Amino acid sequence: MRRNQVAVVGAAETTELGVIPNVSQIQLHADAALNAIADAGLKLSDIDGFATAVETPQQIAHYLGITPTWVDGTSVGGCSFMLHVRHAAAAIEAGLCKTVLITHAESGKSNIGRTPRMVGPDSLNGQFELPYGVSTPASMFPIPVLRYMKTHGITHEQIAMVAVVQREWAAKNPRATMKAPITVEDVLNSRMIAYPFRILQCCLVTDGGGALILTSADRAKDFPKKPVYILGTGESVETPMVSQMQTFDSSRAFKVAGPLAFKEAGITHNDVDHLMIYDAFAHLPLYGLGDLGFMPHEEAGKFIADGNTRPGGKLPLNTNGGGLSYMHSGMYGMYALQESVRQMRGIAPAQVKDAKISVCHGVGGMFAASGTIIFTNEK
Repeated sequence: MRRNQVAVVGAAETTELGVIPNVSQIQLHADAALNAIADAGLKLSDIDGFATAVETPQQIAHYLGITPTWVDGTSVGGCSFMLHVRHAAAAIEAGLCKTVLITHAESGKSNIGRTPRMVGPDSLNGQFELPYGVSTPASMFPIPVLRYMKTHGITHEQIAMVAVVQREWAAKNPRATMKAPITVEDVLNSRMIAYPFRILQCCLVTDGGGALILTSADRAKDFPKKPVYILGTGESVETPMVSQMQTFDSSRAFKVAGPLAFKEAGITHNDVDHLMIYDAFAHLPLYGLGDLGFMPHEEAGKFIADGNTRPGGKLPLNTNGGGLSYMHSGMYGMYALQESVRQMRGIAPAQVKDAKISVCHGVGGMFAASGTIIFTNEK
C-alpha cells in the first residue's frame, strides 16, 4: 500500500474501563463505537465499512443498525485490530468503502454477555497441549521464556523491570487500573502464577473496549480532529500451539510483521519517536525490541533496565501503562492502537514531546499471530 493514503479520523474507548458489571459485551461494543463516531463528527449512517473480532461483524453491525459494503471478521487474538487497520486501509484504497469502523469490546472481568472461549478437544491445542495441563494464557505464555532468558542472557530482574517501568507510565494516566509505584523487589516477591511469572508480570483482567474510524487521507482534512496517517503495516501468523514455535528464542510472526511495516513505511528504527509493544506478559516487550530490529535480543533486558523506555527515556514504550497496568480485557491490541493515536494527536496523558512517528506492534494468541501498524501525524 502507498504511505499516508488512509488516516484515523475517530478514536475512542468505552466511557468506563476496568470493572463494569452492569454492561454487557455487546453494549460495550456500542459504547465504544458511538464514542468514536462522535469523536469523528459522524453519524452511524456514514459508516460503510466494518470490522470486529470475537463477536461476529453481522451481530455488531445489526446491533448498531449499519449495513456496510465491506466487512472483516478476522479474529487471530489480541492483534486482530492491527490486522483490521491494515485490511481497512487496503479496502479504502481499493474503493470498496469510504469510512470504516473497527470495534472491540470484552466483558473480560465481569463476563456479562461474553462469548465463551473453549478449546475444542479435536483442535491441535486440545489434542497436544491441553492433556498436559496447558490451558490458559498464564500457563501457556511462559513456556518459551526460560529458553529465551538462557539463550540471550536475560535475568529475572530485567524482566521484572518491564513491569516497574509500565507502572511508572500508568501513574501518569488517570484511566489506568493500577497506578501505585512498584519496585523490582515487589515484582519478584509477588504471588507466583506460573514459573517464572509472578502476578505483577501478568496482564490485568478487565472490562472495556475501543473503536477506530478510518477514511482516505484526502477526506481526513474535513474532520474535526487531527488526522493520524497510516505509514506502514504488516501481519503474519506462526502456530496455534506455543509449544510448536519454530524457536523459543524469537517469534517468527513478529519477525515478518514488523519488518514488513518498516519497509512499507520507508523508515529506520532511529525515526521512531514512540513505541507500543503488546505486553500481555512482561517478556513480550523484550521479544518485540529484538524481533522488530531495534536491538539484538541480548541487549533488550539491559536497555529497559537502564531506563531507556521509561518517562524521559530515549524510546518511550507502552506509555499508557500497557496491559500490565493500564487495562487488558483479554485482547489488548485495540488499547495499544488507541494510545498510538493519542500520542500522534498530541493528547495522551503522558504525551511524548514532538512525537511524529509511532510504531504499534501486537501479538495474537500465544505468539500465534502478529500485526504491526506505523502511524504518523505528518502528511
